Amino acid sequence: MGTGKTTVGERLARRLGWEFVDTDAWIVEHQGCSVAEIFELKGEAAFRQLETEAARELAKCSHRVIATGGRLMLDGDNAALLCRGARVFCLHAAAAEILRRIRSSPDRRPLLAVARPESRIEQLLAQRREGYGQFEAITTDGLAPREVVEEILRQLNAPTPRSGERRKT
Repeated sequence: MGTGKTTVGERLARRLGWEFVDTDAWIVEHQGCSVAEIFELKGEAAFRQLETEAARELAKCSHRVIATGGRLMLDGDNAALLCRGARVFCLHAAAAEILRRIRSSPDRRPLLAVARPESRIEQLLAQRREGYGQFEAITTDGLAPREVVEEILRQLNAPTPRSGERRKT
C-alpha cells in the first residue's frame, strides 16, 4: 500500500494501450462494499479468498496491467496464476514515505487501524520482504509516477532476468 501501484499502473496501461485493473477495486465492484467493510464484516480470511478469485479471473486475459493488494502475490498459487507469461514488478517505498502517501488518501486501510501505523508498516514490510524479493523491484521513493513508468518501460525492454535472479534498481 502506498507505493504507487494504482497511479503507476493506470499510467503504464495508458502508455501500453492495455487495460488496467486494480484487484482491490475489482473485489469492491464484485462484492458491492469496500475493502474495509469486507474486513469488518467477513474477516481477513474471506478477503484473501476474494483475492484468489480475482487472481484466477484476471489471469485469463493478456495485455493487462494489474495492481494487486500487498499480500496477494505472496500467495504462491496467486503468484503462479498472475506470473504465467507476464512480468511482475514490485514497487517499494520506505515506511515513512508510505505513511505520508496514505495519510492523504481518503481510503481507510484496515491493516493500519492501529496506534502506531508507521511501526505497523515497518512490520508488514519486514514480514513480506522475502516474498516480495522474488519479483523485479522498483523503489518509488522520491520518484514521480511518470519516472516510475519510464523505469518499468525501460525494464520491459531489457532482457528478462533468469529464474531466481533479481534485477537491482
